[in-house]
Amino acid sequence: MKHTVLVLLLGLSAGLLGHLGWFFSQRPCGSNDLDCQLEWMKTELKLSDEQFARIKVIHEESSPRLLALAAQVARMREEYDAFEHERTTSGQVDFLEFAHFVEQRRAVDRECLTSTQRLVADASHVMTEQQRERYLGLLGPVLQTGTHILMN
Repeated sequence: MKHTVLVLLLGLSAGLLGHLGWFFSQRPCGSNDLDCQLEWMKTELKLSDEQFARIKVIHEESSPRLLALAAQVARMREEYDAFEHERTTSGQVDFLEFAHFVEQRRAVDRECLTSTQRLVADASHVMTEQQRERYLGLLGPVLQTGTHILMN
């Protein structure tokens, strides 16, 4: 009886360790490091080291602009929250100020979409035709969502 329980415990332990090992080896990158974030491209698209290096440079060059846009988007979310707070607490909204805010938001949305499309186009020029098709297939829904958001 003890022998059976021991074998079962060892089997369960080995299975658990195998599962956890596979899980941790397959998990996506959790770091903010650019190499780590771009690793999925290298793996998914089977990029060569040279292609990966060129795409990394493209991302590094676009990063300051994209970070500035992300900061603008965060600021605009805070502004919108302030408008919403004013509306719910006082029941009044400055419609001219809100219209100006909406126009600014649309301009930032357009710039985000344009910058993203430029980054995707530049990166796709480094790829072979098959890699490009796969890359655009993976990003297509995201880019279409950005266009949909822009139109609203």
